[in-house]
Amino acid sequence: MNAEKKILIIQTAFIGDVILTTPLIRETKKVFPDARIDVLVIPQTKNVLENNPYIHSLMVFDKRKNKRKAFIETASMIRNNNYDFGFAAHRSMTTAWLMIAGGIKRRIGFTGKSAAWLMSTRVFFNKGKRQIERYLDLLRVFKDDNFDCQTELFFNDQILQQAGRLLSPVHRDAPTVAIAPGSVRTTKRWPEDRFVDLVKKLEAHNINIVLIGSPGEKALCDRIRQNAGSDGVLNLAGETSLLEAAAVIKNCDLLICNDSGTMHMANAVRTDVFAIFGPTVERLGFSPFRPHDKIFQIDIECRPCSTHGGQTCPKSHFRCMLDIDVQWLYSDIVKKLRL
Repeated sequence: MNAEKKILIIQTAFIGDVILTTPLIRETKKVFPDARIDVLVIPQTKNVLENNPYIHSLMVFDKRKNKRKAFIETASMIRNNNYDFGFAAHRSMTTAWLMIAGGIKRRIGFTGKSAAWLMSTRVFFNKGKRQIERYLDLLRVFKDDNFDCQTELFFNDQILQQAGRLLSPVHRDAPTVAIAPGSVRTTKRWPEDRFVDLVKKLEAHNINIVLIGSPGEKALCDRIRQNAGSDGVLNLAGETSLLEAAAVIKNCDLLICNDSGTMHMANAVRTDVFAIFGPTVERLGFSPFRPHDKIFQIDIECRPCSTHGGQTCPKSHFRCMLDIDVQWLYSDIVKKLRL
């Protein structure tokens, strides 16, 4: 098993997918304890894997400026490392061609996409499994085992101290709820006014509320805080790195969110999740997986309308989100936190 010395894992998708790949990274190190494991990501997600003890080197494929130049430079970097084999976690043609141009002869990837024919070893992409398990299926080429599916993130002292500073205004004797109202896809966002109403209801209790989001979601969180009429809500949107946000969530009792990368952060730091699902569904394989997590969704025939959600509702009614009632979430939060 340990004859292979250098392994490359390519995951150039977004935050949630990178976090869902962390069990593959860890379990690969267990199967090949003496191997050097490198991971290739995009610049937006590099921060997520920093401090991961199973990774020798984090490599970045930055295609935002000049994709052709970035491809040539990245392929050259891969070739110089002389990998024994590589896992294509991302099912893209670019990933496949990077492996070929990088001289990786044993390329292990999934069936079901146009890039599959460029793989030397093809693994069945089982649509009935969670995405974590699909990624681990790549490793089962070498060892068919019951691998640990728990995702994980790692923090250094600086990140933990910063999270503590950011949370210093909260009352330590009260439950702390993080709310992440954003998502890259518009249809995956529960309407803004629903979050406003939820915050208003929760503020009637002895509870800390922390808003979490990217710099692009700061204005959204500002409006929710303002329209809820709440000076006591702590808005950290745009104030943290990805790992700092995860460290903040780690110190919370519950995360309320949409189907988003923040949801996967919470699972990775083992904070319970109440997730609101509209256009997407559990069977796609990206839902929260820990025992006390809960998904709020309604049964409607047009779900799912796409794998990742879109910018507008294809049916123009948006019932998958509009029919999810504020009182439903509020009641379950009160029950869970025993408010």
